[in-house]
Order: sequence, then structure tokens, then C-alpha cells
Amino acid sequence: MKALLAIAAGTLLLAACSKPAPTESVESLMANPERLKDVRAQCKADHAKVGDALCNMAAEATRQRFMGNGTPYSPAPPATPPSAPKD
Repeated sequence: MKALLAIAAGTLLLAACSKPAPTESVESLMANPERLKDVRAQCKADHAKVGDALCNMAAEATRQRFMGNGTPYSPAPPATPPSAPKD
């Protein structure tokens, strides 16, 4: 019983020591270009220190600012060569 209690306490301590979740969101970074620029610079300088979550949010915010809701471009299907048999 004591071993189970010790394991549970150790697990809780390790969970409490993990990095906190970022308070930024993609939308907040898109709305604040200066903050987005700062976060991108921090990610470029030391990605491990900033963390994957915040750097991924900055990348997504940059992509959305650039692309918007997507592009109307959709490639045409590849043409069938004339020598290919038609089904």
C-alpha cells in the first residue's frame, strides 16, 4: 500500500513539473503581428526553450495570415496520354 502511495505521489510531482501549456492561441497571434514576430524570432533562436506547441502555433498563424482561408487554385487532373488504353 505504501509503495502504491509513493508511486502516485511521484507521478503527481512529475506532472506538476512539466512545462505549462502556452497561453497564446493562433487567433491571438494573428491579431497581434508584433507578438507573432517576437515568437517567431524566439523559435528561430532557441526552439527547444520555447517549445513545440508555441512554435507550431506561430507557424500556423503565419500560414493563415499569408494564405487566408485557402486558395481557389486546384490543379487540373493529369491528362491521359493518347497511347494509353481507355476503359
